[in-house]
Amino acid sequence: MPPKPRAREVFKDLKHLNGVPGTHNAITDVPGVSVGFCNVRKTLSKADGTPDYTLRVGEGPIITGVTAILPRPKEQAPLPVLAGIFSFNGNGELTGSHWIEEAGQAFWPFTITNTHSVGVCRDSSTKWLVKNFKHKLPDIFWHMPVAGETWDGWLNDLNGFHVKEEHVFSAIDAASSGPVQEGSVGGGSGMINYEFKGGSGTSSRVVDLGAAGKYTVGVFLQANFGRREQLVIAGVPVGRKFPLTTDANPYSASTSKVELGPQGNGSLIAILGTDAPLVPHQMKRLARRIPIGVARTGTSGDNGSGDVFLAFTTANAESLAPGKDAVELATVKMLPDKFMDPLFEAVAEVVEEAILNVLCAGETTIGRDGHVVPEMPIDAVMDYMKALGRDKWN
Repeated sequence: MPPKPRAREVFKDLKHLNGVPGTHNAITDVPGVSVGFCNVRKTLSKADGTPDYTLRVGEGPIITGVTAILPRPKEQAPLPVLAGIFSFNGNGELTGSHWIEEAGQAFWPFTITNTHSVGVCRDSSTKWLVKNFKHKLPDIFWHMPVAGETWDGWLNDLNGFHVKEEHVFSAIDAASSGPVQEGSVGGGSGMINYEFKGGSGTSSRVVDLGAAGKYTVGVFLQANFGRREQLVIAGVPVGRKFPLTTDANPYSASTSKVELGPQGNGSLIAILGTDAPLVPHQMKRLARRIPIGVARTGTSGDNGSGDVFLAFTTANAESLAPGKDAVELATVKMLPDKFMDPLFEAVAEVVEEAILNVLCAGETTIGRDGHVVPEMPIDAVMDYMKALGRDKWN
């Protein structure tokens, strides 16, 4: 099946999404950045061959995966990037964060998965690097890759620990530039966004800074957060119009009411990239603007949500290259802080659009114990906006 229309197409009449996107409207519009996925799936069956959604820990159902983001071309591993982090709500994990905070550098590959698979992703990323670049690495080489997570236990056999080393290797090896798949893919496979089907999303903006040059800001995020009644699209409180239902679950043998989901207790991992010449304190400033784009979609940051954000720049690679034995100075280019406002604006825009892309890409999913997470009803949402006269905003 062809991919579903993205938010820019679905909501084009609203003229709500500002800014100029890159060629693919994805983080891969930042030169040198690539994204790869590995889906880890298994559907159980009854004796008669029909699907069996009963949770059997260690067997399934399995709806999970791994996403890999490479900020530089693979042949440049293990050259780090200048980076900054910001924790909007800390009920989550992003490995390597202490060193990013201390030194302003992030080591890659960056991977995103489910909450109980962070360790295997972190370790396997290091193994991938050693396997592929051992001939370039000193014997005393050490590595501290970034691995993030969001919780997919409402749909997936989370405690079955189904993500393995080979899945991490596959996601990294599959990383490529160009268009990026969205929705229920990679680490986003089992995620829920505003209690509609969530997952992976991306967007980009080209920022013209005049004499300082044109640069790209792109984001990739794994969206697994928000309560239904919070959802806002283009200023319209859409979630209140489409509340959760407790009607009998047609996918369960039981005729009882549907047990409602975790209601906001998810997380959001966002990886923001740019090629603008910035230094670590400026990358942290960009990361701090990510919540602005998130808030435009309605959430207030629930207690159980782990919202952790990383921003990196591919610029100044020469300053990070291995130096000679003798002490030498490195030259770093930096955009003055007072000219950063267009970048701040771009961050808010790409984050909001990436979240809307997640919602538009979602497809109704049945998971463990027959839990059903519906896709956002795009046509009904647009009909609602038209009834309010909001479809002709400009």
